[in-house]
Amino acid sequence: MSTAQHLATIDLLRSREFPAEHGRSDAGSGGPGYHIAELATCDELREPAPEGAAQDQWVADRDGLSSMLTERWGEPQWFSLWSVSLRAVEGGEDIPEPWAALSAYVPDVQVWQADGRWIVLGIPLGAEDLPFRLVAAVTDVDPP
Repeated sequence: MSTAQHLATIDLLRSREFPAEHGRSDAGSGGPGYHIAELATCDELREPAPEGAAQDQWVADRDGLSSMLTERWGEPQWFSLWSVSLRAVEGGEDIPEPWAALSAYVPDVQVWQADGRWIVLGIPLGAEDLPFRLVAAVTDVDPP
């Protein structure tokens, strides 16, 4: 999928009403107050690259899309989801969606706010047995 297609998907998510129930959609998943979409995925399981070449490419793709979103809405905020996951797992805190789902596999995200909604962009990293993905979310739920 191209950067233009990623932008179109994000725009589609921004324009849609949020579903009343948690579930799958044509773009990914959603529920009350949020949509999550996998913009790109690698179907093959990750294998360690000698110098992190595969990871570097996904980071470059994210950064390219981030630049386009920054042109629209200004500089993003970086938000760590690692600590959110820790609060949920070790502290038993009830984290609202989509932040709970994202914190389970995305260590940090870039966030923009536009028209009362948060636009979220991240790459799940760290688990060697998971494929690389580029994920986006649109939500009206403030980051925890």
